[in-house]
Amino acid sequence: MLSAFTARPVIELKQRDKSKIESILAYGDRVLVGLNTGSLRIYRVNELPPPAPPPSSQPTNGTSSQQSSEAAEQSTTTQDHNGPSTAQPDYHGAAPVTPRGPKPTDLLREVEKFSTRAIEQLAIIKEANTIISLSNYNGVALHDLQTFEPIEFPTARTKSASTFAVTSNIVKDPDTGIPEIISRLAVAVKRRLLLWSWHESELSPDVTEIILSEAIRSLTWANANKVVCGMNGGYQIVDVTTGQMEDIVGPGAIGAAGGQSRFGATASMGYMGLGNFTPKPLSAKLAEGQLLLAKDINTLFINDSGKALEKRQIPWQAAPESIGYSYPYILALQSPTKGSLEVRNPDTLNLLQAISLPGAASLHFPPPTVSLAHAGKGFHVLSERVVWKMDATDYDSQIDELVKTQRYDEAISILAMLEDALLKNKTETMREVKMLKAELLFRQRKFRESMDLFNEEEVNAPPERVLRLFPKIIVGELGVDEKKPEEPQEDSDHEGPANGKTNGDHAPKEEEPHFEVSSPQKGSGFAKYLMGHGRKKFDPETSSIVSSRRGPVDDDAASIRSKAADKAAEEQRAQDEKDLMTAVSELNSYLAGARARLQRVIDPATGKLKPRNTSGGATEAAFKTLLMSHKDQDDEQLEKDLQETFRVVDTTLFRAFMYSRPTLASSLFRIPNFCDPLVVNERLVEHNRFNELVDFFYGKKLHRQALELLRKFGSPDEPDEAAPTLHGPQRTVLYLQGLPPELIDIILEFSEWTLRKDPNLGMEVFLADSENAETLPRARVLHFLGGIDTALEIQYLEHIISELNDMSPEFHNRLVELFIRQLREEKKPGQEEEWDSLMERLVTFLKDSRQYSLGRAFSLIPRDDPRFYEARAVVLSNMGQHKQALEIYVFQMRDYKKAEEYCNRIHKTTEHPPPTSPSHPPGTTTITSPSTSTEDPSQDEAHPSIYHTLLSLYLTPPSPHKPNLPPALDLLSKHGSRLPATSTLSLIPDDLPVSELESYFRGRMRNANSIVNETLVVAGLRKTGLVTSQALLLLGDGLPTIPGLGAGAVGGRVGGRNRRVVIGEERVCGVCHKRLGGSVVAVLPGGEDAVVHYGCLARSQQQGNKGLGVGGTGELMGAQAGSVKSGVSGSQYGAWGRG
Repeated sequence: MLSAFTARPVIELKQRDKSKIESILAYGDRVLVGLNTGSLRIYRVNELPPPAPPPSSQPTNGTSSQQSSEAAEQSTTTQDHNGPSTAQPDYHGAAPVTPRGPKPTDLLREVEKFSTRAIEQLAIIKEANTIISLSNYNGVALHDLQTFEPIEFPTARTKSASTFAVTSNIVKDPDTGIPEIISRLAVAVKRRLLLWSWHESELSPDVTEIILSEAIRSLTWANANKVVCGMNGGYQIVDVTTGQMEDIVGPGAIGAAGGQSRFGATASMGYMGLGNFTPKPLSAKLAEGQLLLAKDINTLFINDSGKALEKRQIPWQAAPESIGYSYPYILALQSPTKGSLEVRNPDTLNLLQAISLPGAASLHFPPPTVSLAHAGKGFHVLSERVVWKMDATDYDSQIDELVKTQRYDEAISILAMLEDALLKNKTETMREVKMLKAELLFRQRKFRESMDLFNEEEVNAPPERVLRLFPKIIVGELGVDEKKPEEPQEDSDHEGPANGKTNGDHAPKEEEPHFEVSSPQKGSGFAKYLMGHGRKKFDPETSSIVSSRRGPVDDDAASIRSKAADKAAEEQRAQDEKDLMTAVSELNSYLAGARARLQRVIDPATGKLKPRNTSGGATEAAFKTLLMSHKDQDDEQLEKDLQETFRVVDTTLFRAFMYSRPTLASSLFRIPNFCDPLVVNERLVEHNRFNELVDFFYGKKLHRQALELLRKFGSPDEPDEAAPTLHGPQRTVLYLQGLPPELIDIILEFSEWTLRKDPNLGMEVFLADSENAETLPRARVLHFLGGIDTALEIQYLEHIISELNDMSPEFHNRLVELFIRQLREEKKPGQEEEWDSLMERLVTFLKDSRQYSLGRAFSLIPRDDPRFYEARAVVLSNMGQHKQALEIYVFQMRDYKKAEEYCNRIHKTTEHPPPTSPSHPPGTTTITSPSTSTEDPSQDEAHPSIYHTLLSLYLTPPSPHKPNLPPALDLLSKHGSRLPATSTLSLIPDDLPVSELESYFRGRMRNANSIVNETLVVAGLRKTGLVTSQALLLLGDGLPTIPGLGAGAVGGRVGGRNRRVVIGEERVCGVCHKRLGGSVVAVLPGGEDAVVHYGCLARSQQQGNKGLGVGGTGELMGAQAGSVKSGVSGSQYGAWGRG
């Protein structure tokens, strides 16, 4: 049981004193005691030294409530774990035991005849320095707190009062808004409720009287304006300012009739031997505006407005004599015959402590303090002879005690209610208790609740602590030792409280050993089950001897027991596997949360600490949740510890995935992780999950291990059953394509077997359209490919030159050399098409490339090999030797079509493109010169065209070749207009009939006519352009529209030189804004505001940045001025340039 309070007798009446204690009033260090004789005694409470710890042989929760009645009749000793034994006298005639040490109180004064009757109730209004007392039949009386002299008060109105209640509150004045202290006194006189009030320590003469339906038996202030009245027929809450009364309605199960009714409205309850006895309605004010109502064993929680709260009833075994609240507990005092004080948690309503106080009759609580709810945590219990002061135990000690008894729910509830200032470290204590509760839930196989609690934002348990609950198969070295033997009888000790609950109304027995959660070796639920403890194992060598000693009946019985045991063991193993699977599945969610927290402080990609926050509070809190012990460490050590924690988390997450959901393991490898490569390799190889292993190696940048694995399963001719998807070079090629150029050594090493296995697929490593492939060191790749196959080297060179536009001369020369080397080899049967394709590629490359060495290429090409004639012609063409190139086409290849194509290509390259026309204003037309579109017949005879060279080779070939007229005539008919007439006709033999030259002459005449016609067209276009320019200059046609122009603009455009401006009576100058009248004016480019005085012309030129002209600049070129009459168009106009 908890030791929340310790009872310390502070006032004891002597044996010869025949008086009885009826009431007390405690304030400050004073205790006022009202006796049955009407006397008032004033005591001073002395400061006592702190109590010594109790002997270990004594109970820790005070005198047990289950003591025998004989012990109560003798001189008893109230012993608490936080205080020494204090002797109590025998209240039935035995001699008292004199206490040792200083007296707890000193009697300062006794006021006799304070009242003519017994003083039943005492209270104080400190602001008014007033004591309020209630005596039987005499009513309520007021006395001065210092002199104890009576104060004038209408006592007669309070005769036969049953109880009263006082309250003091700070209330704002409704008129002025100034806060003031208002104290109120409520007195219950049968059915009447009388109310007095003190304003700023002055008693108001006004008395409020409210009549209720029944006699009032109890009063409790709910707030400054409302009081709860308890009656036999139930409870009512009364607003003292308005007089409004409202029944407090409870659930139908508590009301008298079904449905909802007034709480406590029960009929007369007949008790055996007591006649018609009605229990007293009790009420007590709790924290945060809540009140507790109790009648008999029924309870109801309400707010200060009288509305019922959804809370279950307190499980009292018997009706309490009195109830109260001492922060943060609910107190209930049983009848004097029992003499027991119960301490309960207001949240869980569970019994935390039962203190035996023989003869205790009532409770007294000091006046509540508004500022601090815990100021009244000390209270008093009184009997007829003794007053006990109930001292609250240190709250940290209370929490520790609850934790030791594994009452974690109670500890968490109390921690949530306590203020931070009352504990050494509330946050850390709450976190530790919640982690202990989560461990207990785990041992009770409530895995989801346990992991959710571990992963709460306020808890965030360190991963190392959580993982110690699991076996080594899941968490590795942190797990419990599955091979360590444990005693079977310990199994029942680690299951927590009875019935699988984390808390209950009773704590575990004191002599029962408790589970130490800090020791990972003492079982963790299913971990012990997996170890197989609790089942006796027989030695197979001696089992036959044992069985031979038994008779046939024993053998049959043993066989039946063995089968039953085997069946039970099998069922237990199945349950163990199921529990472990469930626990691991829930562990995944915790590890995901822990991983997210780790990523806030450390970068998983680099393993470096992230920059800390400027305040450091959030970061330090994150470190505490991730590390078991975090002290003032330097960043380097902290980084190592966090990396190790990250490694443990990721590796455990991998093991958990492999145990529960193996398909999810690959998702962990696609992100930066800290998984242990040895563990991952071992587990994945064990389960033949080589695809995931390759992904893991790639993520961890263990490329050599991954590629060796791919080569192992990809290079054989037949696929391996363990990894059929890795067969062939496809997966290796994809892996190599993802490697950066810095790993060129590994790329070349492991791409060799793919190139030999499948060259086309293997070349994708170097030819892929990716940044990695394009940035590889090309010289090394060429050297590597050349060592495997020349064709691969040629393919790579063509790729980097044509696709990547590499202009390095050495690559171009190397490609020419490899082409020629390949082509000089003898054609093999069946490879003619490949050879022709290669030759075509060579010729095309020689035509397009300008980076290779012409001299070197010409020297490499065989001179007498007819297969290379065209290649030599292309090289000669690039060298500018067009005649020699044409000689190869005409005389050696005799391919006149290619010779003509050659001339066409050369003619296009030497033809100059038309000149770019300059920008012109809108509305003008660009006229092209006729010579740019048609051949000039009078071109220079000294520079014959390429067609003339080809024609000369046809008609006047060198020896020993003969003239060839058919291709010459064909050339004349197609390209005669491009040949100079004089030199061309001189080459034609004299004996050639003129009819053969018909096509030539027709082409020449058509060309001449085309030139004449084009000249006429150009002349017409020039005339049209002239007209357009004149219209633009004179009328402004063709200029862009300018918005916002007035009537002076034609069609929304600024006019040309023919623009007119009307000067009216109201027309003003655009500069000085004065009327123009008959003054000399100047017209500027622009809208209606472009007319100014001639004298303002200079000022308008200085304001040129404001833009009076078209286009916003208004550049003034000149102006003419004239005298203009009002209403008459001006005849002089300014001239301006376009802006």
